[in-house]
Amino acid sequence: MANSEANKLFKEFKIQSVSEFFRRNAAMLGYTGKLRSFTTLIHEAVTNSLDACEEAGILPYVRVEIEELGNEHYKIIVEDNGPGIPEKFIAHVFGKMLAGTKAHRNIQSRGQQGIGISGAVMFAQITSGKATRVITSTGGDEIIEAWVGIDVEKNEGKIFKKIKHPNPTGWRGTRIEMEVKEVRYIRSKQGPYWYLKLTAIANPHAHIELIEPDGKLIVFPRSSEEVPEPPEEMKPHPKGVMTDDVYRMARRTTRTTVRTFLIGEFSRISDKKIDELVKYITALRLIKEEEEQNVREQLLKRLAEGEVDRIIASFGRRGKKVLREVRKIMEKSPDKLTWHEAEEIVEAFKYMTFLAPPTHGLRPIGEENIEKGLLGILKPEFVTAVTRPPKVYRGGIPFQVEVGLAFGGELSSGFDLLRYANRVPLLFDAGSCVITSAARNIDWKRYRVDDLERTPLVLLVNVISVHVPYTSTGKQSVASEEEIYEEIRLAVMEVARRLAKYLGGKHRKLYQVKRRKTFEKYVPEISRALSILTGEPEGTIKTLLIKIIEKKFETIEEKPLEAEENA
Repeated sequence: MANSEANKLFKEFKIQSVSEFFRRNAAMLGYTGKLRSFTTLIHEAVTNSLDACEEAGILPYVRVEIEELGNEHYKIIVEDNGPGIPEKFIAHVFGKMLAGTKAHRNIQSRGQQGIGISGAVMFAQITSGKATRVITSTGGDEIIEAWVGIDVEKNEGKIFKKIKHPNPTGWRGTRIEMEVKEVRYIRSKQGPYWYLKLTAIANPHAHIELIEPDGKLIVFPRSSEEVPEPPEEMKPHPKGVMTDDVYRMARRTTRTTVRTFLIGEFSRISDKKIDELVKYITALRLIKEEEEQNVREQLLKRLAEGEVDRIIASFGRRGKKVLREVRKIMEKSPDKLTWHEAEEIVEAFKYMTFLAPPTHGLRPIGEENIEKGLLGILKPEFVTAVTRPPKVYRGGIPFQVEVGLAFGGELSSGFDLLRYANRVPLLFDAGSCVITSAARNIDWKRYRVDDLERTPLVLLVNVISVHVPYTSTGKQSVASEEEIYEEIRLAVMEVARRLAKYLGGKHRKLYQVKRRKTFEKYVPEISRALSILTGEPEGTIKTLLIKIIEKKFETIEEKPLEAEENA
C-alpha cells in the first residue's frame, strides 16, 4: 500500500532543464514589466558586442535599431564590428543557457553567468514565437545567416535554417534581429535610450548609434581612441573559496599532487605557505580532539593569534604523529582528495594570513576616460573623477571603485546617480543597491551643495570585480558589502571636496565681480572731484583709479585660492 502511494506521488516527477526553469521564471533574468524587459533585451545584446570587441582589441561600433511592428510588438536589431562568431558556436552562443567563454573563469566581465544573450533569444521566442536571425562573419570568405531558437527541454540551441553568403568585402561582425512582443519602448530614464546614453558615458571608446521607432537617429560618438586592455584571468584567493571550490578544482586539475595543485591553482600560496597550512590543519585536528569546550575555545583563540607551533608542541608525540599524517595529504593525487580533507584545508585558510589577492586583472574605466565620457555626452561646466586603489571584500575577492562627478553646464537641475558594475549601467532596483545608500549617505551641505535634489549634479559610480556581488540574477543591484560601501563613500567624498573647492572659487569670483562693479560705479564721480582738487585731467585720474582697482582685485582673487591649495 505504501509503495503504491509513493509510486502515485512520483508519477508526475520530471527533470526540469535550465532553459525550462528560466522560461518559467523569466523575471529572475530581468524580464519583468514591459519597459524593463525591453531595456534588458538591449542590454544583453550590447553587452555581448562590447565584450567581444574589447577582447579582440577592436574599437567598438554598435548600432541599435528598433522597428515598431504593431502594438507592443517590435523588431530589435543590434549590429557590431566585433570578431564574429565561428559557425560551429552559433547555436551554443544564442541557444544554450549557462554557456560561454567567461562563466567558468575567474575574470572581470560585463556578463558573468552565461545566461544573457540566450535569455534574450528565449524571451523573443516565448513572446513572438519567432526564431532570432543571426548574421555573422569572422572576416573570411563566407557570411553565415542563421535562424536560432532554443529547445527548452534539452537546453540546447536549435538552428531552424542556415544560409551561407559570399563575403567579397571581408565584412566582419555580428548582427542579430529579434522579434518581441509584450514590451514597450518609452524614452525614459529606464528605457533603451537612457541605457545606451549611460553605456556611452562609461565606454568612451565605443561609438554607439540608436535608431528609434520613429526613425530618429541618435549618435553617441566615441571620445577616446584607446581600446581598454582585456581583463586577465585571476586565480582564486584562499580567503575567497569554499570547500566545494577546492574539492571540484582538485578533480579538474592536471597537477600531480595536492601540494602542487594548491600552489599552481591559487594565488598567494607558495611552498612555505603549504608547510604552514599543514601545521594549521594539524592544530585544528588536535584541538577538535579536546573534550572540554572551554579548552577548545582557548586553543582556537591562540591559533587565531598565530601560536600554531606552540599548540602542536603542547600535544607532544600525538602532535608529531598527526603532523606526519597531514603531510601525506599534500603528496597524494588531487583527485584522491576527500571532501573532509578539502573542508580541513578551507577551515585552515581562515586562520592563516595571506597577502591580499593580486589586482592586475581588474580593468577600471580610468579617471581620464570617465571625464571624457561625462564631458562628451553631458557637456557640464565642471567634471572630475577618482579611481580608488583596489581592495578586497569577504576577505579575498578583489574589487575597485571609481567615481565621476559632473556639475552645471548643460545638465538639467536635479541630482542624477549613475550606477554601474563593470561598466554596465544599472537602471533598476536602485533602492536596494549599496551604491545608492553610500552615495546618498553623504552630508552634501558640507561640500557647498545646499539642496541636492535641485542642484545640476551627476554622480557616476562604477564597481568593478571578478565577482560583483549582485543581489539577484537580474544583476541590477549591488549587495551591501561593508568594504564596498566604505570605498564608495570615500570616493564620493573625494570628488565632492573637489566640487566644493570649485564652487568656492566660483562664489568668490562672483562676489569680487560684484564688489568691483560697486567700486567702478563711483569712479566717474571720484575722478571729477579729484580733478577739481588737484587740477589733473579727469581722464588721467579715471584711468589711474581703474588700474588700482584691477590690481587690487587680482591680488584678492589669487590669495584665497593659494591658501586653500596649501591647506
